[in-house]
Amino acid sequence: MHHTYPYKARIPILIDGKYQTRTFTSDNDVKEVIELLIDEVKQTNKEGNSFNVAEAVVKQLPFFACLNVLIDNQAQKDISRYVYSEQFSINPYKGSYGEQPFKWVEKSFLIKNIIERKKAEAMKNGK
Repeated sequence: MHHTYPYKARIPILIDGKYQTRTFTSDNDVKEVIELLIDEVKQTNKEGNSFNVAEAVVKQLPFFACLNVLIDNQAQKDISRYVYSEQFSINPYKGSYGEQPFKWVEKSFLIKNIIERKKAEAMKNGK
């Protein structure tokens, strides 16, 4: 629906008590709305809630943009590398654990954490 610019969409945030319809002409316009969503979630969490910011953004994004705006090619390659190395029990880079690039070790822990959270969420929801 929102694959090419320009397009109009109603943003899922109340501004002065109203939902605005905006014209989106670039990824920057989408990122502006994402920032508004992030601010809204953070404010809501200050009031005693505990919403996950990333999940909130991803769930609201289809209302005003294509999910591809958030997809990063390098991140997709990292996820593929992680899954491949896990499935076949091989190191993602040459060498032993201690020789893996520090940045990769950080990324792999992050990817694993997200996968485990999604699995737990699926189990909780009976999927």
